[in-house]
Amino acid sequence: MLPMTRRQILGSFSLGAGGYLLAPVLRQIEAQAAGAAPLPKRFVFVLEGNGLPPDQLQPKNLPRKKDAQGVTDYDQLHDAALGDQELPFALEPLADFKDHLTIIQGLSGKSCGGGHSNNFGSLGVYSGVSGPLGETIDAALAKARPSIFPRVGLGISERPEHTLIYNISAWDRERPLPCQCRPDLAYNALFGRVATGGGQAAFAAQTNVLDFMVDDVKRVENGLAGEERERLQHYLRAYEAMRHRQSRLNEIESTLRKQGPVVTDKYRSTGETDRLDAHFDLAAAALICGLTNVVTIASGAGDNYMNIRFKGLGIDLAKHNIGHAESYQGKNWVELSSTIRRFHFELIARLAAKLKEVPEGDGTMFDNTVIVYLSDSAEAHHSRCVEWPFVLVGKLGGKLKAGRYLAYPKYGRRGHRTIASLYCTLLHAAGAPRKTFGVADPNLKEAEQNGPLAELIG
Repeated sequence: MLPMTRRQILGSFSLGAGGYLLAPVLRQIEAQAAGAAPLPKRFVFVLEGNGLPPDQLQPKNLPRKKDAQGVTDYDQLHDAALGDQELPFALEPLADFKDHLTIIQGLSGKSCGGGHSNNFGSLGVYSGVSGPLGETIDAALAKARPSIFPRVGLGISERPEHTLIYNISAWDRERPLPCQCRPDLAYNALFGRVATGGGQAAFAAQTNVLDFMVDDVKRVENGLAGEERERLQHYLRAYEAMRHRQSRLNEIESTLRKQGPVVTDKYRSTGETDRLDAHFDLAAAALICGLTNVVTIASGAGDNYMNIRFKGLGIDLAKHNIGHAESYQGKNWVELSSTIRRFHFELIARLAAKLKEVPEGDGTMFDNTVIVYLSDSAEAHHSRCVEWPFVLVGKLGGKLKAGRYLAYPKYGRRGHRTIASLYCTLLHAAGAPRKTFGVADPNLKEAEQNGPLAELIG
């Protein structure tokens, strides 16, 4: 089946009762189709638990300078093109995207604390062990690039019965965002309008309830005044926002039906690989259908969810044990963790390929997307956050430079930078620049953790 163009998607809309609220959105889409408005910018965060040893990202023919503790050890920025480099085993699935790939070593995040997981701090740049102290970068980008679903959170934990968990993302201080662990329920929430059976019934029931709640609140509002009326209006705005989202989903039913994922047994599987595979399918479909501009996928991320086994890869050993250097069936911990990491990059490569099939502007949806891969526990199973490796896939409409290996100076040396600056870079690329993000490291200068990374700005 040939991919749909944005004009074809626009032509599939059928305005109904929600048309008045939807009209401004449709005008914006029409302007984009005509080239009169900027194309959307999309962000996907993939967080894998249990640490990310820098050596597992190192190109094979590019030696990595490191100290006795294994920390990247440069006195100045090391910048190398990836074009002639041979990717390591874990990154080999991204070989076809090498010119869109950026490997980053040497950034620190010591204000996050360290340990088995930095939880909310990994995306928020603060100590997130006891809960969110502020917004995380995925939420900040969702606010900058709003959509029907501001941010879609998906993921897996070690327990298949988990439904919603709150582990890595937050809208604001003490306002954690959920991660849906069951692909079948995530499918109903995102594509319930075209679901069959119980999914469609649940979707319709939710719509009716929202209609009733809004009308009811409006009737009560007429009998109130002053502070009580103002408080009720806050509730009303929340209900209307939800109903607006449902109305917009109704209007793009045709698009959902054509581009939504086909539900297979993997959506109901208890296997980790199946569940993660299904979540990546959902992420691709949600982006292609225009349901969201920000997706966060958490794979065994968070202190309480890291003890996961990838039996689908033939590894019946918990990742916590792998982190403690245990072996399994003749494979050492490096081989085991690299195999699991490679599976994640296979899914990332497939997601990128799907977005590359969808025309957008003078290119494709992939051209306007960046996928950010990291571990919630930085560089090791027991992390110190002195180094936090990242992998970026995508150029975000030319806002980001790619096709490179970047290693920043070691912590404490001139020119060192932090993950806060990387997140400022993403915000800059999204058109929402900030000088700072999260909590500053008191041991570093402002110049080392403020503003974007100039080397990444396109």
